Amino acid sequence: MLTSELSLDKSYEILSIDLPEESLRHLSNLGLKVGTRFQIISKTKTSAILMVKASRLAFDDSILSKLTVKPVEEALETLPLSELAVGDFAYVDGIFAEGEAKRRLMDMGLTRHTKIYLRKVAPLGDPMEISLRGYELSLRKSEAQLISVAKVKEEA
Repeated sequence: MLTSELSLDKSYEILSIDLPEESLRHLSNLGLKVGTRFQIISKTKTSAILMVKASRLAFDDSILSKLTVKPVEEALETLPLSELAVGDFAYVDGIFAEGEAKRRLMDMGLTRHTKIYLRKVAPLGDPMEISLRGYELSLRKSEAQLISVAKVKEEA
């Protein structure tokens, strides 16, 4: 795969990696191995930044050219954070607040591709407590409705 062949924000799956064993081990520790899905979030003529789960990895063509990949057509179903069930994991897909409200949510760590876990919801549904980036955050339901998330299964 050459950088020129990649499309931004398109999902790919790794079919094979043609590198020495030591390099394969190193890439595996970074989360990049056969079967892994990733997205291209930025690219230049000779390099690209891949989003693998919640990690951003930068590679140049010396590595990218050794990867055999196929495009993955997956429609990630997004929903408002307020509709997530207790105990569910999700990744933040987008924040649809405006101005100061959006800045405040982002300052609290709610940025795109951040993994969150819905810990609990108050008896009347407001507020809700989520875990992200190693801490717990309580949000009003009205704020949670402005945050789009993609639900995922928890990986071991």
